[in-house]
Amino acid sequence: MTALSIPLQYPPRFTVTEAVELIDLTLADPAAVADYYRRNRQHLALSMPRRSDGFYTLAQWQGQAAAYRAGGPGLSDLRLVLRAGPLVIGTVNFSQIFRGGFQACYLGYGLDEAWQGRGLMRNAVRLGRDFVIAELGLNRIMANHLPDNLRSAHLLQSLGFEREGLARRYLEIDGVWRDHVLTSYVRPAP
Repeated sequence: MTALSIPLQYPPRFTVTEAVELIDLTLADPAAVADYYRRNRQHLALSMPRRSDGFYTLAQWQGQAAAYRAGGPGLSDLRLVLRAGPLVIGTVNFSQIFRGGFQACYLGYGLDEAWQGRGLMRNAVRLGRDFVIAELGLNRIMANHLPDNLRSAHLLQSLGFEREGLARRYLEIDGVWRDHVLTSYVRPAP
């Protein structure tokens, strides 16, 4: 496989638990994705940039899915969705995939407030992490979290992400520039 080819195992589809799967955005119903974001609008506002009202619409997610499909999933980003039956309950995204001498990306994730505390995100991130390392050939996955987000800190640490520093005023979250802890997972040496 060359660095810019689509993996053989594409689009990815993983079993997280007996009732939950992790699928590529191209396999997800845009209405279910929009519904996930609407249901969790207040919950997710605590950890993501402010979004316009349009972000929560079916039209937005139909457009996002079409643009993602046209851009070549797995080339510049990999967008995964956690699904329990027809219900979307979370996302795991590997964005800004860099090639060349860097071979890295950023990880972002979110889970429906009602589904937290079941180990779903740990399993989903582990599956996605292993896929981008083995199938996409990446060397480094960077994930950043708010200093007071102990749940994310524990999740990342349990999956082998190491703290690399603190970035001041790193990202605007819900209208406020916030510091973030910088972590990375690096492909184990052969």
